[in-house]
Amino acid sequence: MMSKEKRSKIRIGVIGGSGLYQIEGLKEVVTRSVSTPYGSPSDDFICGVLEGAPVAFLPRHGRGHTILPSEINFRANIYAFKKIGVEQIISVSAVGSMKEKIEPGDFLVPDQFFDRTQNRKSTYFGGGVAAHVAMAQPVCPHLSDLLFSIASKSGKRVHRGGTYLCIEGPQFSTQGESRVYRSWGVDVIGMTNLPEARLAREAEICYASLALVTDYDCWNENEVSVTTEMVIQRLLENVAAAKKILGGLIPRIPKERDCVCGHALEGAIVTDLKKAPRKAKKGLEWLLKGRFQ
Repeated sequence: MMSKEKRSKIRIGVIGGSGLYQIEGLKEVVTRSVSTPYGSPSDDFICGVLEGAPVAFLPRHGRGHTILPSEINFRANIYAFKKIGVEQIISVSAVGSMKEKIEPGDFLVPDQFFDRTQNRKSTYFGGGVAAHVAMAQPVCPHLSDLLFSIASKSGKRVHRGGTYLCIEGPQFSTQGESRVYRSWGVDVIGMTNLPEARLAREAEICYASLALVTDYDCWNENEVSVTTEMVIQRLLENVAAAKKILGGLIPRIPKERDCVCGHALEGAIVTDLKKAPRKAKKGLEWLLKGRFQ
């Protein structure tokens, strides 16, 4: 069982689907329930140690994949990571390709996002505390560079950079939508990463994404239209490679951060926190620890 001391020093988090916590070499595995002011995370955290590096895994759709993208409690997920001490998050997810050169089976490490969601709660602020966090560079460049470096040695073809278009779902795009999205020059399409990136930045957590390309979106009439069965099958085919990448990445993530992510709230909060409502203070307790003084 993981010692209490090691559990308190978990700095690395992974968000992904079922099976990703079963990477080779993970030891001292325990499950951990974390409460938040925003409700319950998608599931219990699976915590363990990989080559001396404590890590916490969270299946974003819950074990058994029971939660739709629009139903994910993104605020609770990221808040819970912050509460247990996580400073750097790697997200793993399935995406569709919007360009010929990005083929099904490829991996991509995006560096930009475009929002087409409608019903997502993707900020911790409001209710008496206003903040405007910079998102020009929505992923951590240092963590993304390291992720790309490790992924490039996995035997998979990996693309560095690109725009991830985040749609509401749960339906896949119509051909009309897909053609318009493609005309915008985006690279891949998915349903989950942008709320995670926004909330991680507000929580001053580094965030990087590994996108597993499962299909060409339906703009490509020469390919079979995307189906859930196709996505799941291609995702399962890539799980082994994703595990290998995580296994190589996690022990190599530096403990000390040299990026802007850890200071994202400096200058971003425009409210006098001493005058903030008690309810707002309670909700922001772990995010703004020490700033209410």
